[in-house]
Amino acid sequence: MERIEGVTVGLCSRSPYLRPLTLHYHQDGVQKSWDFMKTHDSVTILMFNSSRRSLVLVKQFRPAVYAGEVERLFPGSLAAVERDQPQELKPALPGSVGVMVELCAGIVDQPGLSLEEVACKEAWEECGYRLDPADLRQVATYMSGVGLTGSRQTMFYTEVTDAQRGGPGGGLAEEGELIEVVHLSLDDAQAFADNPNIPKTLGVIFAISWFFSQVAPHLSLHRDSPVPSTQLPDPHTQ
Repeated sequence: MERIEGVTVGLCSRSPYLRPLTLHYHQDGVQKSWDFMKTHDSVTILMFNSSRRSLVLVKQFRPAVYAGEVERLFPGSLAAVERDQPQELKPALPGSVGVMVELCAGIVDQPGLSLEEVACKEAWEECGYRLDPADLRQVATYMSGVGLTGSRQTMFYTEVTDAQRGGPGGGLAEEGELIEVVHLSLDDAQAFADNPNIPKTLGVIFAISWFFSQVAPHLSLHRDSPVPSTQLPDPHTQ
């Protein structure tokens, strides 16, 4: 995963995932404009594996993070994007600088699938867990990238067991995915979230905080006690 070679950077001419646009508008009589990217909405899913007393996360290399770290450490490295042809990105950094720990997630790009169905599809492809849409609890829906994309993301939660893991996960190779499944022990989860030196997304930090606030109080977390199926209170009745 961390063996990254032959890195080049150039202008993005066409992409099925994003499109740069400019919005022109008047606000209180003042003419303004704003550059933004049209992207897909997305879903994330936090899984608690009660067999292992762990949270199921994923780890993968993110090219945008890698390029951003190169530019941050060596300003001007991305100047090659102004040229006609892709140029080698120098200096090369180890691939580890672009590896992130994240929630299982995916974009909403298949018409006809509900958000829950998209989440289940991603859980199988990335983590190897078979889920039923009816077992998902919607945690939150929020706007992400409000200054650049304005896309909407929906987070789900569910409890799983080892018996539901019927595949290796790892993502789809045909889509360029190379994903490692991470089972984060509950004993280590809060320290993991609080450690600024571990590259992770804000979604992971929020999910762990939400879990310990909304789910953990209803679990038996004693190391030698069996973990019962989580019975969460209905938020609509409180």
